[in-house]
Amino acid sequence: MKLSQFKFKLPEEKIALHPTKYRDESRLLVLHRKTGEIEHKMFKDVLDYFDDKDVFIFNDTKVFPARLYGNKEKTGARIEVFLLRELNEELRLWDVLVDPARKIRIGNKLYFGDDDSMVAEVIDNTTSRGRTLRFLYDCPHDEFKHDLYALGEAPLPHYIVDRRPATPEDIDDFQCIFAKNEGAVTAPASGLHFSREMMKRMEIKGIDFAFITLHCALGNFHDIEVEDLTKHKMDSEQMFISAEACKTVNNAKLAGHHVCAVGTSVIKATETAVGTDKMLKEYEGWTNKFIFPPYEFGVADSMIANFYHPMSTLLMSTAAFGGYDVVMEAYNLAVKNGYKFGCYGDAMLIVND
Repeated sequence: MKLSQFKFKLPEEKIALHPTKYRDESRLLVLHRKTGEIEHKMFKDVLDYFDDKDVFIFNDTKVFPARLYGNKEKTGARIEVFLLRELNEELRLWDVLVDPARKIRIGNKLYFGDDDSMVAEVIDNTTSRGRTLRFLYDCPHDEFKHDLYALGEAPLPHYIVDRRPATPEDIDDFQCIFAKNEGAVTAPASGLHFSREMMKRMEIKGIDFAFITLHCALGNFHDIEVEDLTKHKMDSEQMFISAEACKTVNNAKLAGHHVCAVGTSVIKATETAVGTDKMLKEYEGWTNKFIFPPYEFGVADSMIANFYHPMSTLLMSTAAFGGYDVVMEAYNLAVKNGYKFGCYGDAMLIVND
């Protein structure tokens, strides 16, 4: 497959800048993988396609307020600092991105907060854009973390924050209701559609849940710079799959029940940890798996996805699962029928019939 095969025209007004008022009331396009049939529904209608003992696999990673704005010493230049991951708890070292990167050098100090109470020093240039910061903050780690996060905003993608200001509600809106394990710098967006009420209805219907953790990173939004997709390298993301999750999924598979992967992050994690017997295995580590058509999946037989941007790795993973031709046709229909795209956009359910 070539990069240009995933190009389509996406009008700017089709990109959702805000979530729906109620999580489970976004629109839902249902794609039947084998027949190519398409249905137009509401997200809460997902339940109509699953029965007792079917399993949904969720990504329970938790987003933290990773975007901060600081000022450079002496010049006072405004600098965006995007926290990627904590490298050393004791030394307060963080792997970050800075923008504009050209203004930041080793030894520079950055000041955060209205009273400049949080200070960080640049100690390393790790990549062309990346930096390592040491926060000069003398207090217990929990207190430091609380104060650091209090300065941050929800890490909404730039296609949203470049078009509207961040709000205090964003950090809750950009979080799945089942989020548990902190470490993501972007939300597993397909999970945002699930409300507490909907998950209670799923429980009543007898649907089982399995939770895995994959800390979604910014690599999902990086432009692909090669036409030949086999030459694209994904950033690594940390992931964990427990014995309990494996038992829930594998028992359902062995009994002939449906297994639904909620989002491309779940697809990536489960396909990283699947065995040759198509059973899910325990896993703790990192993955840079890049899934694009053609690809034979081993774990899930259905999938929930958002509508993603042209030429994105997320679209490619979706097309690998649903089939390139039928997924791209569904995308053309979605644009014509006013579906919303992006993290806060509408959803697609791909079923295997």
